[in-house]
Amino acid sequence: MTYEETLEYLYQIAPCFQQIGQSAYKEGLNTTFALDEYFGHPHTLFKTIHVAGTNGKGSCSHTLAAILQCAGYKTGLYTSPHLIDFRERIRVNGEPISKLFVTNFIEQHKSFYEPIHPSFFELTTAMAFDYFANQHVDVAVIEVGLGGRLDCTNIIHPDLCVITNISFDHVQFLGNTLAKIAGEKAGIIKENVPVVIGETNKETRPIFDLKAKEMNAPIYFAEDEQLLISATPNQKGFLYQTKNYTNLQGELGGLCQIKNTNTLLSALQRLKEIGYHINETDIRNGFMQVSELTGLMGRWQKISNHPTVVCDTGHNIGGFQYITSQLKRQSYRILRIVFGMVNDKDIRGVLKMLPKEAVYYFTQASVKRAIPAKELQALAALYQLQGECYPTVKEALEEARKDSLETDFIFIGGSSFIVADFLTSISQ
Repeated sequence: MTYEETLEYLYQIAPCFQQIGQSAYKEGLNTTFALDEYFGHPHTLFKTIHVAGTNGKGSCSHTLAAILQCAGYKTGLYTSPHLIDFRERIRVNGEPISKLFVTNFIEQHKSFYEPIHPSFFELTTAMAFDYFANQHVDVAVIEVGLGGRLDCTNIIHPDLCVITNISFDHVQFLGNTLAKIAGEKAGIIKENVPVVIGETNKETRPIFDLKAKEMNAPIYFAEDEQLLISATPNQKGFLYQTKNYTNLQGELGGLCQIKNTNTLLSALQRLKEIGYHINETDIRNGFMQVSELTGLMGRWQKISNHPTVVCDTGHNIGGFQYITSQLKRQSYRILRIVFGMVNDKDIRGVLKMLPKEAVYYFTQASVKRAIPAKELQALAALYQLQGECYPTVKEALEEARKDSLETDFIFIGGSSFIVADFLTSISQ
Protein backbone atom coordinates (compact mmCIF):
# COMPACT_ATOMS: atom_id res chain seq x y z
CA MET A 1 0.00 0.00 0.00
CA THR A 2 1.07 3.58 -0.57
CA TYR A 3 1.12 5.99 2.38
CA GLU A 4 -2.16 7.55 1.15
CA GLU A 5 -3.79 4.10 0.81
CA THR A 6 -2.53 3.20 4.29
CA LEU A 7 -4.20 6.26 5.82
CA GLU A 8 -7.44 5.51 3.99
CA TYR A 9 -7.35 1.94 5.32
CA LEU A 10 -6.54 3.20 8.83
CA TYR A 11 -9.54 5.55 8.88
CA GLN A 12 -11.81 2.77 7.57
CA ILE A 13 -10.84 -0.03 9.94
CA ALA A 14 -10.17 2.04 13.07
CA PRO A 15 -12.94 4.51 14.01
CA CYS A 16 -11.41 7.99 14.41
CA PHE A 17 -12.83 10.37 17.02
CA GLN A 18 -11.35 13.26 15.03
CA GLN A 19 -13.53 12.36 12.07
CA ILE A 20 -16.76 10.96 13.49
CA GLY A 21 -16.87 11.82 17.20
CA GLN A 22 -18.68 9.93 19.95
CA SER A 23 -19.22 6.65 18.08
CA ALA A 24 -15.43 6.25 17.80
CA TYR A 25 -14.88 6.55 21.57
CA LYS A 26 -13.94 3.28 23.22
CA GLU A 27 -13.93 3.10 27.00
CA GLY A 28 -11.42 0.99 28.90
CA LEU A 29 -7.80 0.01 28.42
CA ASN A 30 -8.10 -3.70 27.55
CA THR A 31 -7.25 -3.22 23.87
CA THR A 32 -4.40 -0.87 24.78
CA PHE A 33 -2.92 -3.46 27.16
CA ALA A 34 -3.23 -6.15 24.47
CA LEU A 35 -1.43 -3.99 21.92
CA ASP A 36 1.22 -3.05 24.46
CA GLU A 37 1.94 -6.68 25.29
CA TYR A 38 2.08 -7.64 21.62
CA PHE A 39 4.66 -4.93 20.88
CA GLY A 40 6.77 -5.82 23.92
CA HIS A 41 5.92 -2.87 26.19
CA PRO A 42 7.90 -0.32 24.12
CA HIS A 43 7.02 2.62 26.42
CA THR A 44 9.25 1.08 29.12
CA LEU A 45 12.33 1.66 26.95
CA PHE A 46 12.39 5.45 27.27
CA LYS A 47 11.53 8.15 29.78
CA THR A 48 8.18 9.93 29.48
CA ILE A 49 6.44 13.12 30.56
CA HIS A 50 2.62 12.98 30.59
CA VAL A 51 0.56 16.10 29.82
CA ALA A 52 -3.22 16.38 30.36
CA GLY A 53 -5.70 19.26 30.63
CA THR A 54 -8.70 20.77 28.88
CA ASN A 55 -6.76 23.55 27.15
CA GLY A 56 -3.06 24.30 26.70
CA LYS A 57 -1.78 20.73 26.76
CA GLY A 58 -0.66 20.90 23.11
CA SER A 59 1.29 24.14 23.55
CA CYS A 60 2.84 22.88 26.80
CA SER A 61 3.77 19.53 25.24
CA HIS A 62 5.43 21.16 22.23
CA THR A 63 7.31 23.70 24.36
CA LEU A 64 8.60 21.01 26.73
CA ALA A 65 9.72 18.95 23.74
CA ALA A 66 11.49 21.97 22.22
CA ILE A 67 13.38 22.67 25.46
CA LEU A 68 14.38 19.01 25.87
CA GLN A 69 15.65 18.97 22.27
CA CYS A 70 17.72 22.08 22.99
CA ALA A 71 19.10 20.33 26.08
CA GLY A 72 20.44 17.54 23.87
CA TYR A 73 17.84 14.87 24.59
CA LYS A 74 16.59 12.82 21.67
CA THR A 75 12.94 13.71 22.18
CA GLY A 76 9.74 12.02 21.07
CA LEU A 77 6.51 14.00 20.90
CA TYR A 78 3.04 12.47 20.64
CA THR A 79 0.10 14.86 20.19
CA SER A 80 -3.33 15.04 18.59
CA PRO A 81 -5.20 15.91 16.49
CA HIS A 82 -3.11 16.59 13.41
CA LEU A 83 -3.86 19.63 11.27
CA ILE A 84 -2.47 18.82 7.82
CA ASP A 85 -0.80 15.40 7.86
CA PHE A 86 -1.24 12.39 10.16
CA ARG A 87 2.53 12.24 10.69
CA GLU A 88 2.42 15.47 12.76
CA ARG A 89 1.14 13.35 15.65
CA ILE A 90 4.38 11.39 16.09
CA ARG A 91 7.71 13.25 15.97
CA VAL A 92 11.31 12.74 17.02
CA ASN A 93 13.33 15.92 17.47
CA GLY A 94 10.63 17.72 15.51
CA GLU A 95 10.79 15.39 12.50
CA PRO A 96 7.51 13.62 11.68
CA ILE A 97 7.41 9.82 11.66
CA SER A 98 8.42 8.47 8.24
CA LYS A 99 5.76 7.42 5.74
CA LEU A 100 7.55 4.09 5.40
CA PHE A 101 7.29 3.34 9.12
CA VAL A 102 3.56 4.13 9.06
CA THR A 103 2.86 1.85 6.08
CA ASN A 104 5.07 -0.98 7.38
CA PHE A 105 3.52 -0.81 10.85
CA ILE A 106 -0.03 -1.00 9.49
CA GLU A 107 0.74 -3.80 7.02
CA GLN A 108 2.98 -6.00 9.17
CA HIS A 109 0.74 -6.24 12.23
CA LYS A 110 -2.71 -6.65 10.64
CA SER A 111 -3.10 -10.27 11.70
CA PHE A 112 -2.86 -9.22 15.34
CA TYR A 113 -4.82 -5.99 15.53
CA GLU A 114 -7.65 -6.56 13.04
CA PRO A 115 -9.38 -9.23 15.19
CA ILE A 116 -9.31 -7.00 18.32
CA HIS A 117 -10.78 -3.95 16.52
CA PRO A 118 -8.72 -1.13 18.04
CA SER A 119 -9.87 2.46 17.76
CA PHE A 120 -7.80 4.84 15.65
CA PHE A 121 -6.25 6.40 18.76
CA GLU A 122 -5.44 3.02 20.35
CA LEU A 123 -3.64 1.89 17.21
CA THR A 124 -1.78 5.17 16.65
CA THR A 125 -0.69 5.29 20.30
CA ALA A 126 0.79 1.81 19.90
CA MET A 127 2.47 3.04 16.71
CA ALA A 128 3.94 6.06 18.50
CA PHE A 129 5.37 4.03 21.38
CA ASP A 130 6.81 1.44 18.97
CA TYR A 131 8.36 4.20 16.84
CA PHE A 132 9.92 5.97 19.81
CA ALA A 133 11.46 2.68 20.98
CA ASN A 134 12.65 1.96 17.44
CA GLN A 135 14.26 5.41 17.28
CA HIS A 136 15.89 4.99 20.73
CA VAL A 137 14.56 8.28 22.06
CA ASP A 138 15.78 9.42 25.47
CA VAL A 139 12.45 10.89 26.51
CA ALA A 140 8.99 11.33 25.00
CA VAL A 141 6.44 14.00 25.81
CA ILE A 142 3.05 12.30 25.66
CA GLU A 143 -0.11 14.38 25.34
CA VAL A 144 -3.31 12.78 26.63
CA GLY A 145 -5.91 12.29 23.90
CA LEU A 146 -9.13 12.63 25.91
CA GLY A 147 -9.54 12.80 29.67
CA GLY A 148 -6.78 10.89 31.40
CA ARG A 149 -7.87 7.96 33.59
CA LEU A 150 -9.08 5.83 30.67
CA ASP A 151 -7.00 7.40 27.94
CA CYS A 152 -4.82 4.85 26.19
CA THR A 153 -1.69 6.91 26.85
CA ASN A 154 -2.26 6.20 30.56
CA ILE A 155 -0.26 2.95 30.55
CA ILE A 156 3.01 4.89 30.85
CA HIS A 157 4.84 5.47 34.13
CA PRO A 158 6.21 8.97 33.56
CA ASP A 159 8.91 10.99 35.32
CA LEU A 160 6.48 13.91 35.59
CA CYS A 161 2.76 14.53 35.13
CA VAL A 162 1.40 17.93 34.10
CA ILE A 163 -2.29 18.90 34.20
CA THR A 164 -2.74 22.35 32.65
CA ASN A 165 -6.32 23.28 33.61
CA ILE A 166 -9.91 22.08 33.77
CA SER A 167 -12.90 23.51 31.91
CA PHE A 168 -15.98 22.07 30.23
CA ASP A 169 -15.24 19.89 27.20
CA HIS A 170 -16.17 16.32 26.21
CA VAL A 171 -18.77 16.34 28.99
CA GLN A 172 -20.52 13.31 27.45
CA PHE A 173 -17.45 11.22 28.39
CA LEU A 174 -15.82 13.03 31.30
CA GLY A 175 -18.78 14.31 33.31
CA ASN A 176 -20.88 17.45 33.54
CA THR A 177 -19.17 19.11 36.51
CA LEU A 178 -15.65 20.48 36.82
CA ALA A 179 -15.04 18.13 39.75
CA LYS A 180 -15.94 15.07 37.64
CA ILE A 181 -13.76 16.25 34.75
CA ALA A 182 -10.89 16.91 37.18
CA GLY A 183 -11.32 13.38 38.52
CA GLU A 184 -10.81 11.96 35.03
CA LYS A 185 -7.76 14.15 34.35
CA ALA A 186 -6.32 13.33 37.79
CA GLY A 187 -6.33 9.69 36.68
CA ILE A 188 -2.88 10.23 35.16
CA ILE A 189 -1.33 10.90 38.61
CA LYS A 190 0.98 7.96 39.41
CA GLU A 191 2.50 6.50 42.55
CA ASN A 192 5.41 8.68 43.76
CA VAL A 193 5.51 10.68 40.50
CA PRO A 194 5.54 14.49 40.88
CA VAL A 195 2.58 16.30 39.34
CA VAL A 196 2.30 19.96 38.34
CA ILE A 197 -1.18 21.49 38.22
CA GLY A 198 -1.41 24.67 36.14
CA GLU A 199 -4.74 26.17 37.26
CA THR A 200 -7.41 25.18 39.76
CA ASN A 201 -10.61 26.45 41.34
CA LYS A 202 -12.50 25.54 44.49
CA GLU A 203 -14.12 22.54 42.74
CA THR A 204 -11.01 21.03 41.19
CA ARG A 205 -8.23 21.67 43.71
CA PRO A 206 -9.52 19.22 46.36
CA ILE A 207 -9.79 16.52 43.68
CA PHE A 208 -6.12 16.89 42.75
CA ASP A 209 -5.02 17.10 46.37
CA LEU A 210 -6.91 13.92 47.26
CA LYS A 211 -5.62 11.93 44.29
CA ALA A 212 -2.01 13.03 44.89
CA LYS A 213 -2.28 12.04 48.55
CA GLU A 214 -3.76 8.67 47.57
CA MET A 215 -0.84 8.06 45.15
CA ASN A 216 1.81 9.50 47.49
CA ALA A 217 2.67 11.86 44.62
CA PRO A 218 4.37 15.21 45.31
CA ILE A 219 1.99 17.90 44.01
CA TYR A 220 2.89 21.42 42.89
CA PHE A 221 0.36 24.13 42.08
CA ALA A 222 1.89 26.53 39.54
CA GLU A 223 -0.54 29.28 40.50
CA ASP A 224 0.81 29.16 44.09
CA GLU A 225 4.46 29.26 43.03
CA GLN A 226 3.92 32.17 40.61
CA LEU A 227 7.30 31.75 38.92
CA LEU A 228 6.04 34.10 36.19
CA ILE A 229 6.10 37.75 37.24
CA SER A 230 4.91 39.57 34.11
CA ALA A 231 4.23 39.14 30.38
CA THR A 232 4.53 41.93 27.83
CA PRO A 233 3.31 41.36 24.25
CA ASN A 234 5.77 42.24 21.48
CA GLN A 235 6.28 41.55 17.79
CA LYS A 236 7.83 38.15 18.55
CA GLY A 237 5.19 36.92 21.03
CA PHE A 238 5.60 37.67 24.75
CA LEU A 239 8.54 38.96 26.75
CA TYR A 240 8.36 37.30 30.17
CA GLN A 241 9.91 38.35 33.45
CA THR A 242 10.21 35.37 35.77
CA LYS A 243 11.69 34.61 39.16
CA ASN A 244 14.59 32.79 37.51
CA TYR A 245 14.96 34.40 34.07
CA THR A 246 14.81 38.04 32.99
CA ASN A 247 13.60 38.90 29.49
CA LEU A 248 12.56 35.37 28.54
CA GLN A 249 11.23 35.65 24.98
CA GLY A 250 8.28 33.38 24.21
CA GLU A 251 7.43 32.85 20.55
CA LEU A 252 3.77 31.86 21.03
CA GLY A 253 1.54 34.91 21.06
CA GLY A 254 -1.88 33.79 22.32
CA LEU A 255 -3.03 35.21 25.67
CA CYS A 256 -3.48 31.65 26.94
CA GLN A 257 0.30 31.25 26.72
CA ILE A 258 0.75 33.40 29.83
CA LYS A 259 -0.90 30.72 32.00
CA ASN A 260 0.84 27.98 30.01
CA THR A 261 4.21 29.62 30.65
CA ASN A 262 3.63 29.75 34.41
CA THR A 263 2.76 26.03 34.27
CA LEU A 264 5.84 25.26 32.17
CA LEU A 265 8.19 27.12 34.51
CA SER A 266 6.97 24.94 37.38
CA ALA A 267 7.29 21.77 35.28
CA LEU A 268 10.85 22.68 34.26
CA GLN A 269 11.76 23.25 37.91
CA ARG A 270 10.50 19.73 38.73
CA LEU A 271 12.42 18.16 35.83
CA LYS A 272 15.65 19.77 36.99
CA GLU A 273 15.01 18.59 40.55
CA ILE A 274 14.66 14.97 39.39
CA GLY A 275 17.89 15.05 37.40
CA TYR A 276 17.16 16.39 33.93
CA HIS A 277 20.06 18.46 32.62
CA ILE A 278 18.35 21.61 31.36
CA ASN A 279 20.12 24.96 31.51
CA GLU A 280 18.98 28.54 31.00
CA THR A 281 20.11 28.62 27.36
CA ASP A 282 18.05 25.50 26.59
CA ILE A 283 14.96 27.10 28.13
CA ARG A 284 15.45 30.37 26.26
CA ASN A 285 16.01 28.63 22.93
CA GLY A 286 13.03 26.30 23.42
CA PHE A 287 10.60 29.10 24.28
CA MET A 288 11.86 31.21 21.38
CA GLN A 289 11.83 28.51 18.67
CA VAL A 290 9.05 26.10 19.63
CA SER A 291 7.28 26.16 16.23
CA GLU A 292 10.47 25.63 14.24
CA LEU A 293 11.76 22.91 16.57
CA THR A 294 8.53 20.91 16.91
CA GLY A 295 6.27 21.88 14.00
CA LEU A 296 3.61 23.46 16.22
CA MET A 297 0.86 25.22 14.23
CA GLY A 298 -2.46 26.94 14.85
CA ARG A 299 -1.80 28.73 18.15
CA TRP A 300 -2.68 32.39 17.48
CA GLN A 301 -0.71 31.88 14.27
CA LYS A 302 -0.33 34.97 12.12
CA ILE A 303 -0.47 34.03 8.45
CA SER A 304 -0.22 37.41 6.74
CA ASN A 305 -0.51 41.19 7.07
CA HIS A 306 -2.61 43.77 5.14
CA PRO A 307 -5.15 42.47 6.02
CA THR A 308 -3.97 40.66 9.13
CA VAL A 309 -4.94 36.98 9.02
CA VAL A 310 -4.70 34.91 12.23
CA CYS A 311 -5.90 31.39 13.03
CA ASP A 312 -6.29 29.62 16.36
CA THR A 313 -7.37 26.10 17.29
CA GLY A 314 -9.27 27.15 20.46
CA HIS A 315 -12.59 25.30 20.34
CA ASN A 316 -14.37 25.51 23.70
CA ILE A 317 -15.43 28.08 26.29
CA GLY A 318 -12.07 27.89 28.07
CA GLY A 319 -10.20 28.57 24.83
CA PHE A 320 -12.52 31.36 23.68
CA GLN A 321 -12.16 33.26 26.95
CA TYR A 322 -8.64 34.01 25.75
CA ILE A 323 -9.44 34.41 22.05
CA THR A 324 -12.22 36.96 22.58
CA SER A 325 -10.01 38.97 24.97
CA GLN A 326 -7.22 38.93 22.41
CA LEU A 327 -9.50 40.01 19.57
CA LYS A 328 -10.52 43.03 21.66
CA ARG A 329 -6.87 44.06 21.88
CA GLN A 330 -6.38 44.21 18.10
CA SER A 331 -6.65 47.37 16.06
CA TYR A 332 -8.60 47.15 12.81
CA ARG A 333 -11.17 48.86 10.60
CA ILE A 334 -13.44 45.80 10.47
CA LEU A 335 -13.09 42.45 12.26
CA ARG A 336 -14.03 39.52 10.01
CA ILE A 337 -14.41 36.03 11.49
CA VAL A 338 -14.34 32.81 9.44
CA PHE A 339 -16.09 30.49 11.86
CA GLY A 340 -17.25 26.89 12.25
CA MET A 341 -17.63 24.35 15.07
CA VAL A 342 -18.24 20.66 15.60
CA ASN A 343 -21.49 19.35 17.00
CA ASP A 344 -20.27 17.95 20.35
CA LYS A 345 -19.08 21.29 21.77
CA ASP A 346 -20.96 23.92 23.80
CA ILE A 347 -21.78 25.90 20.67
CA ARG A 348 -24.18 28.31 22.35
CA GLY A 349 -21.68 28.97 25.14
CA VAL A 350 -19.03 29.99 22.60
CA LEU A 351 -21.43 32.03 20.43
CA LYS A 352 -22.46 33.99 23.52
CA MET A 353 -18.85 35.15 23.93
CA LEU A 354 -18.17 36.28 20.35
CA PRO A 355 -17.98 39.97 19.35
CA LYS A 356 -21.29 41.22 17.94
CA GLU A 357 -19.69 43.94 15.80
CA ALA A 358 -17.72 41.43 13.68
CA VAL A 359 -18.74 40.31 10.18
CA TYR A 360 -19.09 36.50 10.15
CA TYR A 361 -18.36 33.98 7.41
CA PHE A 362 -20.03 30.79 8.64
CA THR A 363 -18.61 27.57 7.26
CA GLN A 364 -18.02 23.94 8.08
CA ALA A 365 -14.95 21.72 8.29
CA SER A 366 -14.54 18.58 6.20
CA VAL A 367 -15.36 16.17 9.05
CA LYS A 368 -18.64 14.43 9.83
CA ARG A 369 -18.81 16.12 13.24
CA ALA A 370 -18.99 19.60 11.67
CA ILE A 371 -22.20 21.50 12.38
CA PRO A 372 -23.71 22.60 9.02
CA ALA A 373 -22.99 26.25 8.24
CA LYS A 374 -26.70 27.09 7.84
CA GLU A 375 -27.50 25.62 11.26
CA LEU A 376 -24.61 27.54 12.83
CA GLN A 377 -25.75 30.76 11.14
CA ALA A 378 -29.27 30.33 12.58
CA LEU A 379 -27.90 29.71 16.09
CA ALA A 380 -25.54 32.67 15.80
CA ALA A 381 -28.41 34.99 14.85
CA LEU A 382 -29.91 34.31 18.31
CA TYR A 383 -26.81 36.06 19.72
CA GLN A 384 -26.91 38.97 17.23
CA LEU A 385 -24.03 37.56 15.17
CA GLN A 386 -24.56 38.25 11.47
CA GLY A 387 -22.96 36.82 8.36
CA GLU A 388 -23.28 34.66 5.26
CA CYS A 389 -22.69 30.90 4.79
CA TYR A 390 -19.97 29.24 2.72
CA PRO A 391 -19.61 25.52 1.90
CA THR A 392 -15.85 25.34 2.64
CA VAL A 393 -13.31 27.16 4.77
CA LYS A 394 -11.35 28.04 1.65
CA GLU A 395 -14.36 29.76 0.04
CA ALA A 396 -15.23 31.58 3.27
CA LEU A 397 -11.70 32.93 3.56
CA GLU A 398 -11.59 33.95 -0.12
CA GLU A 399 -14.75 35.97 0.41
CA ALA A 400 -13.41 37.55 3.61
CA ARG A 401 -10.21 38.56 1.81
CA LYS A 402 -12.21 39.96 -1.10
CA ASP A 403 -14.29 42.07 1.29
CA SER A 404 -11.28 43.36 3.24
CA LEU A 405 -9.19 46.48 3.10
CA GLU A 406 -5.57 46.39 4.27
CA THR A 407 -6.51 47.58 7.77
CA ASP A 408 -9.06 44.81 8.39
CA PHE A 409 -8.44 41.79 10.65
CA ILE A 410 -9.48 38.25 9.66
CA PHE A 411 -9.71 35.58 12.35
CA ILE A 412 -10.17 31.90 11.41
CA GLY A 413 -11.30 29.46 14.09
CA GLY A 414 -13.99 27.81 16.19
CA SER A 415 -12.55 24.34 15.75
CA SER A 416 -9.22 22.59 15.21
CA PHE A 417 -10.76 21.23 12.02
CA ILE A 418 -11.57 24.67 10.63
CA VAL A 419 -7.91 25.59 11.16
CA ALA A 420 -6.83 22.25 9.68
CA ASP A 421 -8.84 22.87 6.50
CA PHE A 422 -7.47 26.40 6.28
CA LEU A 423 -3.81 25.40 6.76
CA THR A 424 -4.26 22.51 4.31
CA SER A 425 -5.68 24.87 1.68
CA ILE A 426 -2.75 27.29 1.92
CA SER A 427 -0.17 24.50 1.94
CA GLN A 428 -1.29 23.06 -1.40
